[in-house]
Amino acid sequence: MNKEQSHQEAVKIYKALGEPTRLNIVKLLCKHDELSCSQIEEQLNYKGSTLSHHLKQLVECGVLRLARKEGTYHFYRVNQDTLDRHVVLQPD
Repeated sequence: MNKEQSHQEAVKIYKALGEPTRLNIVKLLCKHDELSCSQIEEQLNYKGSTLSHHLKQLVECGVLRLARKEGTYHFYRVNQDTLDRHVVLQPD
């Protein structure tokens, strides 16, 4: 990845994390190995369609990845490589 591509990737990531809902999702997942959509929904009190939209944005910019599917459940985890390259999150 060249310098320009790295810069563009960082812009996408910071834009995604600039939305408080998405930042809360990432902070929650940083505290856990992986969580299902329903676990995230329960802990942060977000509705399904809203949560799905934000998870999609975070996956598209590379901050999260789909860890696995188990039946109808989707489990997400932080893509630590992406965060290590571009982001410093302070614990709560």
